[in-house]
Formats: sequence, structure tokens, C-alpha cells
Amino acid sequence: MLALALNATTVNPTTNINECTAVANHQEKEYKVIEQGDIAPEVLKSAVDKYGGYSLVNAYVAADGTDYKFILTKDGKDLTAYFKNDGEFIKEETA
Repeated sequence: MLALALNATTVNPTTNINECTAVANHQEKEYKVIEQGDIAPEVLKSAVDKYGGYSLVNAYVAADGTDYKFILTKDGKDLTAYFKNDGEFIKEETA
């Protein structure tokens, strides 16, 4: 048994790690490479507003069209930024 914090919580030690992995893999999306001119205007505006001064290395759109993924660089440091297809920022990941 495993106790966490002040309120003891029992965790089943027989949890199958493969079950958790399957859920995580299900959430990954497939992306296809696109040109800067193919980025929706509202998404491009949001990206430029948030990442002015960065250079676009690669742009991708989700196979289902729901979001965009951008590889950006500035001062030799890369990051990945995700935006919904309406321009809303989702998240940022650093390399």
C-alpha cells in the first residue's frame, strides 16, 4: 500500500502500466507539414502576437484540422507551440 499526504490514500499496487500507456498514446495526434501560407489567419496572428521575434522552422496541422503545431526558434533555442484552429493558445514545449 502507498500512503500520500496527510489523508492516506490507498493505491492498488497491481495497476497495469500498459493500461495507462494506452490512454496516453490515444491522446497523441497525427500532424502533416504545411507551408506558412496555409496557416489560418487567426492562428498566424495569435502565434505572431505571442512569439514575435521567433522564426518559424516548421508548421504542421493536425490530421483532423483541430489544431496547429509550430516549431519555432530564437537565439539558438527551439520550442514547440500548439494553437487551436481558432487561434487559441494550447501549450508550449521546450526541447
